[in-house]
Amino acid sequence: MPRMLDVSDDVRAEIGDEEADRLLAGENTPGSYDCTSCRTPGDSEQERTSTVLFIGDETAVLAFAHATCLPSQIVTVSEEQLQGAVRSITGEDAQGPGDTAPSQAVLGVTSGLVLIEGELRPALVVEPTGPIARPGAATDSGDEFLPLLIEQGFMPVVSLDGLPPVLHGWSVLLAMGRLHAVLQPGTAGGSPVAWWQAHQPLQVTEAWRAAANKTQSVLLFAAPAGSIGRQPREDLLRDALDRTAARGQLVASMMPLAGT
Repeated sequence: MPRMLDVSDDVRAEIGDEEADRLLAGENTPGSYDCTSCRTPGDSEQERTSTVLFIGDETAVLAFAHATCLPSQIVTVSEEQLQGAVRSITGEDAQGPGDTAPSQAVLGVTSGLVLIEGELRPALVVEPTGPIARPGAATDSGDEFLPLLIEQGFMPVVSLDGLPPVLHGWSVLLAMGRLHAVLQPGTAGGSPVAWWQAHQPLQVTEAWRAAANKTQSVLLFAAPAGSIGRQPREDLLRDALDRTAARGQLVASMMPLAGT
């Protein structure tokens, strides 16, 4: 059965036409896989699947993702990050001398509309693929994702009955209807810098874009790895957010919209 596989021009140029054609023919493509973004199972025979090529200094690893999570693209990382990240992100081992390198979590970002105070609000949900350690800390020191965000001004959420406060200095960058980045304040009052940046701008729905333009703001929810998962519908996303908030594992903020 033919695979529902997307191979971008950049990925094709890097791996070559012959290898790309073999992938599209299903010769080297696993039928089932763990999505490199949300880490939930996927099936390239049943749903559109993106090829994602991770390139380090000496190693290149091809991974797969739900097309709804990530477009087909090249992701450049350090060799140390690649060796450790592949096990966490794709469940596969990269070949090379760095097998003992710590895993590198990746932020997964999804968009959706969330009903709050009787109005549909544009929201982004951020969930890492693994535990987040403090910079310089041992990788087994525990998941510090939420404490780090709370220190930045995100507020713990126990229910979605009301809107979170505005996080001043942060913003969500939307351009030509696509999501480009979440920006945070620069150091020493400098220009904003990307806290998260899409490797390739992500498409949002027209309804999401219209809601963002109407309110000129976006809600950002964040939860530890494994809390929410990939939800195929917005009502299921809301249920997952409610459950995560009830467990005390959700933080949120409201950010101004930058762009249109």
